[in-house]
Amino acid sequence: MRRSIRRAIAWAGLLTVAPALHAFDAASPPVAAQGALQAAFAPWDNVEGVITDAIDRAEKQVLVQAYLLSSRKIAATLIAAHRRGVDVRVLADAGQLAKTESSRIPDLAAAGIAVWLETKYQNAHNKIIVIDAATADAIVITGSFNFTWTAQHKNAENILVARNNPILASRYALNWERHRQDATPYKK
Repeated sequence: MRRSIRRAIAWAGLLTVAPALHAFDAASPPVAAQGALQAAFAPWDNVEGVITDAIDRAEKQVLVQAYLLSSRKIAATLIAAHRRGVDVRVLADAGQLAKTESSRIPDLAAAGIAVWLETKYQNAHNKIIVIDAATADAIVITGSFNFTWTAQHKNAENILVARNNPILASRYALNWERHRQDATPYKK
């Protein structure tokens, strides 16, 4: 097993053995470039399709941090992943949930997906999906793209998909866990 993959698996293991551990107290050192990068730009590219294709490939876990999540396609893909046994977990901005009637957060929770609401910040403005962080096939999706129909069809938005970089994915997964520790479980 390559050294970088072993390191990534060790970092990902921290999610289960040390849940109280904060991801990093200072900026981490740069990570060597590895894997593949894909950029997509709405409204020209099918960003929503790139996201749903990545979620469809998840085998173990999908971690979502969403400012807004009203895309029916993305929500349906997350629910389908959950139904096939993938551990799907979602963090969402509580303020946006309260303001957005079209939010899919209630649908995700009703399907049995674990959802937490971030209330500590004025805006929990992350737009991140981490897929299978502890594996060589790890994926990080990030960018300006809110997980909404409007982001795909009306806005100028972008995503960057980093594939096959488990060290980077583990860093994002640890940060996700840090945010989850400060979040409130969603209740209908």
